[in-house]
Amino acid sequence: MRFKYGCNPHQAFAQVEPIDPAKLPIEVVNGTPGYINFLDAINAWQLVQEARMALGLPAAASFKHVSPAGAAVAVELSPELQRAYEVDGKTLSPAATAYVRARGADPKCSFGDFVAISDPVDVDTARVLKTVVSDGIIAPSYAPEALEILKAKKKGAFIVLRADPEFTPPARERRELFGLRLEQDRNDVVIGEQHVQHVLCGALTPAAKRDLILGLVTLKYTQSNSVGYALDGQMIGIGAGQQSRVDCTKLAGQKADVWHLRRHPKVLGLRFKSGVSAQDRINFRVRYIEGDLVPVELAELEAALDQPFDPLTADEKSAWVRELTSVSLTSDGFLPFRDNVDHAAKHGVKFIGQPGGSNRDDEVTEACKQYGIAMVHTGVRLFHH
Repeated sequence: MRFKYGCNPHQAFAQVEPIDPAKLPIEVVNGTPGYINFLDAINAWQLVQEARMALGLPAAASFKHVSPAGAAVAVELSPELQRAYEVDGKTLSPAATAYVRARGADPKCSFGDFVAISDPVDVDTARVLKTVVSDGIIAPSYAPEALEILKAKKKGAFIVLRADPEFTPPARERRELFGLRLEQDRNDVVIGEQHVQHVLCGALTPAAKRDLILGLVTLKYTQSNSVGYALDGQMIGIGAGQQSRVDCTKLAGQKADVWHLRRHPKVLGLRFKSGVSAQDRINFRVRYIEGDLVPVELAELEAALDQPFDPLTADEKSAWVRELTSVSLTSDGFLPFRDNVDHAAKHGVKFIGQPGGSNRDDEVTEACKQYGIAMVHTGVRLFHH
């Protein structure tokens, strides 16, 4: 199948073909995908399929540029999150709930995402997707009415892919780059309870085990280096593709803070004028939290509000962030220094899952004990490129 183009429009020729023509793992139902769309779909589908298998709950992912902006399983939303995610009063099926959580983790990065759903897409999920800026979706099947809603999106250009849940990929993977063919065994490790058994310090709650497993599955399909923060069945901050692990930890922590601040009473209390769209309200709240508004942004926000502009102060932010707790952190590689723990502790982390194997494992473990953080060694590295 020919794509619209490759990674960039000037790469005019791009296509995909199955290794075995008799076994098509992905079918195009609507639209014309691009090269990056397909890369996102392949990674996102594997993530949600594995999360579904590991946790027994419908799973969803929101992908951008071959890394998840968010991933989640179907855990009921609190009233505060319903308001923050702009779904209060809406009927949400488990599949729709999983996607709302996945996209809600980092709505700025999810803008124009590629969606993956582990379960059949129902009308509730399609109605959520109808209201957001997104490029396409991959799922195992679609209810007829849901499919019609999706096919009408983006003037008929919304990409709809159907994945074969029974497809088993080959044991070896190959890619060709710069006149060379690279080959490796597929990363077929199956993430599960066995990876959260080796507890070095503290104790894990059932919720922490779920969140750590979700984090590990998510990082398996996130560009390395990567660190993820999870809470209540969803990723709330992902630091992807950083050369320094502590930078991953800081980046993911900053995103987790913004996610938590979106539940601040002052943020939820912002009154917008009639006619401001749900997506614009979400975007305005994020920029209001970040606070570094340039003059044109400040003018746009003030014009959208039906109240005087009252900034969220640094002290108000700090006090609210200190209330964040019970967060689970996962890392695709070992933590080489205790600084990762020092920074994680600033963002409510109480549970850590990492491979172990650093020369400073004892120092990292001691840091966890000082902060009252439980830590497990998963024994598996999950680098992904």
